[in-house]
Amino acid sequence: MSLVRHRTRNTARGFTLLEVMAALALFGLIAAAGVAVMGHAADSQRILRGRMDRLGEFQRARALLRADLSQAAVRLVRRADGSSTRDAFVGGRPDESGPLFAFVRRGHENPGAGARASLQYVEYRIVDGRLERSARAAVDGAAPPPARVLLDGITAARVAYLGDDTWNDGWHGGATSLPQAVELELELDGIGQVRQRFLLPGVAP
Repeated sequence: MSLVRHRTRNTARGFTLLEVMAALALFGLIAAAGVAVMGHAADSQRILRGRMDRLGEFQRARALLRADLSQAAVRLVRRADGSSTRDAFVGGRPDESGPLFAFVRRGHENPGAGARASLQYVEYRIVDGRLERSARAAVDGAAPPPARVLLDGITAARVAYLGDDTWNDGWHGGATSLPQAVELELELDGIGQVRQRFLLPGVAP
């Protein structure tokens, strides 16, 4: 009986200290690798989310530009002092202090059926790396409201206007004329260089 008890006691012995330390070290390595993988996945998701948000911001600005320019109207406006503008469409350059684009557009939404025209005067400017849009409450004589920022992180910009089937970096203006198309090229943080062309009314794609 004593021999059987002795053998049972020998086969039931525990781990040695060296084996426990090796197991703990291995577990630590696996845990560290898991934490690194999870951290990398979280960083990738954060970067992807930032890029998607950035692309969404750009797409919204592009859609609004397209909607405005596609409904541009040949119409002069009166300033707050009563004087009239000379050009139906103001086409500037990104490095100038004035508006990049300024014009009257048709199709101003009126969900409340208020007593106002369907025309709207809008201005676009590039200020300190931001594309801004302002729209007057009335076409004539109204003061411009605070501008709304559509897009930021603009590091470089270039614009060209199509008139008489020729592209130029400036628009000659005129009381009865609009450009055939506008090309806007932007260098954007997080996206890179993008070139867009917008057709104005009366120009087939």
